[in-house]
Amino acid sequence: MRTIIANLETALFDYRYLIAAGAYLLWLVLSWGLIKLFEEFAHRFIKKADKVIIKEARFPLWLILIIFGFFVVAQTVGLPPKIIPYINRFTQLSVVFMVVYFFVRLFINLIEMASRRNVGLKNAAPTFSRIINVFIWGIGIIMLMDIFGISITPLMASLGIAGLAIGLAMQDTLSNFFSGIYILVNQPLHVGDYVELENKLKGYITSIGWREARLQTIQNNTVVIPNTKLSQSILVNYHMPQPEMACLVQVGVSYDSDLEKVEKVTVDVAKQVMEKTPGAVKDFKPFIRYHTFADFSINFTVILRVAAFVDKYLLTHEFVKALHKRYKQEGIEIPFPIRTVHLKGKA
Repeated sequence: MRTIIANLETALFDYRYLIAAGAYLLWLVLSWGLIKLFEEFAHRFIKKADKVIIKEARFPLWLILIIFGFFVVAQTVGLPPKIIPYINRFTQLSVVFMVVYFFVRLFINLIEMASRRNVGLKNAAPTFSRIINVFIWGIGIIMLMDIFGISITPLMASLGIAGLAIGLAMQDTLSNFFSGIYILVNQPLHVGDYVELENKLKGYITSIGWREARLQTIQNNTVVIPNTKLSQSILVNYHMPQPEMACLVQVGVSYDSDLEKVEKVTVDVAKQVMEKTPGAVKDFKPFIRYHTFADFSINFTVILRVAAFVDKYLLTHEFVKALHKRYKQEGIEIPFPIRTVHLKGKA
């Protein structure tokens, strides 16, 4: 006890330690000012995602500067040689912990930002956060083992063998998981989009999870699609780049018809129907385009416009009824299929 008191008294009256303490306090003040200056400068020129980096870097950077200052002061003051190895190891451990903490917080915040923009990613965000936590902290533990002189070669070999076995056993699950990541990152579709797959399956995407996506058909049935199948399928997204789309109706009239009159009557009916039908784009001007001399009719396409894919069913329904009624009033014929048969031989 007397020896400790004597050492403390010596340290208190040793000008080297007083100067070191003063220099350390000055370093803390300077570090605090540098961090504030860096934040002020960074917030003026960086994007929102980068602001997350600055926010999460503030605390680890501040602690690293504190530890770095203590390490430099301890090296320059000339502490007893027995203490120096402990200070070095403490510095290494602290820096590793702060770096790992920074990257964990950074990735979790980035995932949360992405999940707020994409509702489908919101369901998978907790899973991604846990995986990132385990991965980064695992790297940190391996670095700490190396600092303490523990050989990590056997551990890495064991982890490699175990990872290979798990990968083979969970091949389908991992395939669906990474396909889900691709869908959520690349965003070929979102929750709420109306899509059609290459097998003619249509419906609304209700959820995108880490293993499968769920699609609700117009018949109110739920279809579960593995992410691997969904990512490999050729699909049409009727909500991209926007839900509003053209509604095409095919019509045919007799060869004896006055095509100018047919066009005028058809466009007039289309305007009237679009004005009173829910889901139709009111300010769109419908038009027609003739395109085929068919076997028994001249065919054309009527171009209407709807706010979303499913709105075309009601609009087409109302338009066909109104057009059929108007054609009867105007004397415009929609011909039946005609076949002419020539018979050879005597009458």
